[in-house]
Amino acid sequence: MKKSYLFAGLTILFWATIPSAFKIALSHVSFVELLFYSIVTTLIILFAILLMQGRVSELFTYSRRQYISSIILGFLNPFLYYLILLKAYSLLPAQVAQPLNFTWPIVLVFMSILILKQKIRPVNFIALFISFIGVYLISSEGDPFNLKFAEPLGVFLAVGSSIIWSLFWLLNVKDKRDEVAKLFLNFLFALVFIIPVHLTLVETSVPSLNGILACAYVGAFEMGITFVLWLKALKHAPTTANVSNLIYLTPFFALIFINFVLGETILFTTVIGLIFIISGIITQEIFNQKRKKYDSR
Repeated sequence: MKKSYLFAGLTILFWATIPSAFKIALSHVSFVELLFYSIVTTLIILFAILLMQGRVSELFTYSRRQYISSIILGFLNPFLYYLILLKAYSLLPAQVAQPLNFTWPIVLVFMSILILKQKIRPVNFIALFISFIGVYLISSEGDPFNLKFAEPLGVFLAVGSSIIWSLFWLLNVKDKRDEVAKLFLNFLFALVFIIPVHLTLVETSVPSLNGILACAYVGAFEMGITFVLWLKALKHAPTTANVSNLIYLTPFFALIFINFVLGETILFTTVIGLIFIISGIITQEIFNQKRKKYDSR
């Protein structure tokens, strides 16, 4: 149990630094370059992990259907998801982009209803409405009575990225292959997608050392090492619920880093809006847990 909380704590700590890391990296490179170098970094890390586990050969044992699945998953995430999200970060303050992207648990439920044909319930709309209030407050950037978003495209991309993530999650959860090997293939195919985009949109030049280091940090602690730590946290936990709910602490810790590292003054609308978003998610989670208990009787 202690190992579970240790791994979960490290995961939350690293993920909380990522919005700041995104903005630092984007001050040196474009969002396309950030994604390209991050993917390369993650591939190196995941390959090293597979090598240490003696499981590299497993990458060549999958069926044609499974490789096609990796192509689709790799296109959705990391390619399309991060391309949209990083563009949003290039347009918005970190304190706005980060909590808007955290609406994915609510979006996931509605995507499940559409794709898995699950029954829609009144609590789903209640949770969505609560979270939408949070989205509006955060998007107002300190002026909630202005009745318009300060940066509508950035808001659309930040919230829209949660749709891509939810679709990826629903498809990924059906794929029962080993997570690390599967993730490596996702990133490998994502590299194939990002290379032509990089060649088309980015001038041929090598980023500064600071830019490379910032991209490597994102690749390591947003996409690579931290994912493995999270898997270990879930593995050592008596039940996934023991640690999975801790992830809701991440955006609040992220605001602390955003304030001290980036120097952004945290707006009251950001804090209140984030509380609304988390409240909507928790409302839905509580109902889902009660429904599971009722269905198991």
